[in-house]
Parts: sequence; structure tokens; C-alpha cells
Amino acid sequence: MNLSTPRPVVPTGSAPDWARVRLDFPLLMREVHGKPLVYFDNANTGQKPVQVIGAVDEFYRRYNANVSRAVHALGTEATDAYEGARAKLARFLNVRASELVLCSGTTFALNLVAYSWALPRLKAGDVILVSRMEHHANIVPWQLVAQRTGATIRVAEITPEGALDLDALRKAMTPEVKLLAVTHVSNVLGTVNPVREICREARKRGIVTVVDGSQAVPHRKVDIAAIGCDFYAITGHKMCGPTGTGALWARREHLDAMPPFLGGGEMIKEVSFEGTVFNDAPHKFEAGTPNIAGFIGLGVAVDYLETLGLEHVEAREADLLAHFTEELNKIDGLRIFGTTPDKAAVVSFLIDGAHSHDLATLLDLEGVAVRSGQHCAHPLLQYYGVAATCRASLAFYNTHDEIERFIAALNKVRKLLG
Repeated sequence: MNLSTPRPVVPTGSAPDWARVRLDFPLLMREVHGKPLVYFDNANTGQKPVQVIGAVDEFYRRYNANVSRAVHALGTEATDAYEGARAKLARFLNVRASELVLCSGTTFALNLVAYSWALPRLKAGDVILVSRMEHHANIVPWQLVAQRTGATIRVAEITPEGALDLDALRKAMTPEVKLLAVTHVSNVLGTVNPVREICREARKRGIVTVVDGSQAVPHRKVDIAAIGCDFYAITGHKMCGPTGTGALWARREHLDAMPPFLGGGEMIKEVSFEGTVFNDAPHKFEAGTPNIAGFIGLGVAVDYLETLGLEHVEAREADLLAHFTEELNKIDGLRIFGTTPDKAAVVSFLIDGAHSHDLATLLDLEGVAVRSGQHCAHPLLQYYGVAATCRASLAFYNTHDEIERFIAALNKVRKLLG
């Protein structure tokens, strides 16, 4: 199939023309409340380029059919495109396609590990080690497993700057610990955890590692093979892809040993009333009709990011973050949460005397979209002793001019709040 929209034009080895790249994102051209949109909520969901939108549209217009269930031409085209997306994503992450389970996103992926790997194996006396900075999706499944098995949760603490306390983490890796769950990049602090080092230390002790890569994969090159974890989860909608897409990578020995999580079509080889023979992994974990159009779009999103070059994306976002942080630090009474070096372009903040929801609501009236609340990270905000924060998160398609407009809007809002 030939997509009706072209990939971005980037000279080989050169940084992209970011102004030209921005034109690929139609939503960024709109106005909100009569003001030009400043979209600083990329940690929540990323915007979609016309290439991805066009791929989804083309699927429904030209070859909409179910996958792996028909021998007719449309079914073959749909299956080839769907499995092609799996192959693209596998190359993107430096893993084998046969070890990549396509699913609705990180939340599903982590629950799959919880119910298919952890639940059958953990028992009373076992410990699940979880960092303080985890998203609820990397906390709640382990709590549910612990309640059903008698295992306990142990928390790996952080420093006031928002870094994992690595010495304390190593000391917490006692023989009772069977599983370690850690985020690659914090969705609140922007902290980039040294997951390769962490997984190496865990592996020495026989601890299985689960890495939440939701906030890493859209913004930096991720080589799962080099990280050396047991499981790695990603979400497609944060990396320019459609919602309802994502993947779980797992070591082959885990996939082969894990029972299916859901039952239905596609995950079986043979069914009788006497019993069922399950399909091979990864298909035994992919029951039912998948989000075919979404995954085809995700494959195009992978193409798009690879054409830009993740090294260029990371450098662009670091440049924007430096400018943004410099401007925020000029504002009296503003507190930033997460100040580790080389962090991702995520800035959670509060201003003295202003509630985060009030800030976000008034910023929206100025055309500025930020997130306010606890960001699905209640235990982390409890550590800092705050009920909520505002969070501004940047992406490569944002601009320095938008940062200036954000600062102007923020100063206007501060005056309104007194």
C-alpha cells in the first residue's frame, strides 16, 4: 500500500527543519478560546502527524478487513500491514518480533505481566520492589497480585531532587525480592533512571525486572536488548501513534512459560470441549480482533520518528527544556519538582498561593494546555507533601516562541490570582 501522505524530508545525518516538521501536525495549527494553541501536555498524549492520520484513514478506505482470519486479498493486505507494524516496532526497540506482544498500551502490558507471570509464581514472604516515582499502572497491578498471593510491596525511595537512591535500591534487593518494577523516565519529574545499571544489579540477584518505557520511547533511542530487563512496556499514543496501541516485550523463556491472560479468537491453535491448544507467543496473548488501524498507524509513527532521528529528537527537546527551565526559574515563588541533570522535557511545578487546577484552567483560557493534578502518581506527590502540581511537557514539535508565550500567559495568570 502506498500512503497518501509523505514521510518528513530530512537530509541524511542532518537535524530536521523543526519549523517544517511542525507543519506535519495539523492540531497544532488550531486556536483555543481565540488564542493560538500552545500544547504542553505531551506526557499525557502526543500529537499525530498527517502521515499517521493518513495511514489510519487509508486502512479504513482501502483494505479494512480482519487479520489472520481470511484468505481474500483485503485480509491478506491487512494482515501484512499489521504484522509489518510489529516488525517495525521490534526493529525500533532492537528486539525480536516474536517476543513483542501487541496490546492496548503500557497499562495492559503491565497487567499482563502481573497476572500471567507474577500471580502464578509469587507467594507469601516474597517481595515486589517498586520505586516511589512509579505511575499507578506500575503500582496497582503489583498490589493486586500481592493481595492474592501474600507477597508484600517494598518501596525504593528517591532523593529530594527526584533521583532514585541507587545505594538504597541495591540494599533493598534482598533475597526475598522476586520482582523489581521501575520506570525508565518519570512522568512527573522527568528523571531518567539508569535502567541498564539497575537491571544488571537485579539480574545478579535473580530478580526479574519490569520497566515502564512509556515516557522514554517517544523521546530517546531505546535499546531493550542493551538494557537487559525481563519485561519492557510501551504506549503508542505517546509516540505519535494512535490511542489504544502499545506493546509488551518479554524474554522468550517468560513468554513460553506464561499462561494466556485472555481467551478467545487468535490465541488458539485448536479448541474442543475437552481442552484447548494455545497458539505460540506472542499470539497466545492477543485474543480477539486487535486495533488493526491503530497498529498500522503506529508502524507509520515508528517510520516518522526514525526518519527524524531519535538523537535529533532528544537534542531538540533538551534545548527546549533548557530554555523553558531558565525562564521558569526567573519567576518568584515558583517551585519545580524534579531537578536531576539530563532529565526529560517534563516540568512539574507550583506557584506560591496558586492552586494547580486554577493555574491550568486560567492557562487554558490563554490557549495553553498543561496537565494539573496528581498525574497518576499519588505516592510521589505525597513524598513532596503536595496535593497536586501543574505539569508542562514538551515535544520536538514545540517551539521557543511557544515557551515565550507560555511564560507571558503564566505571568498574566499570576496577576489574576493575586
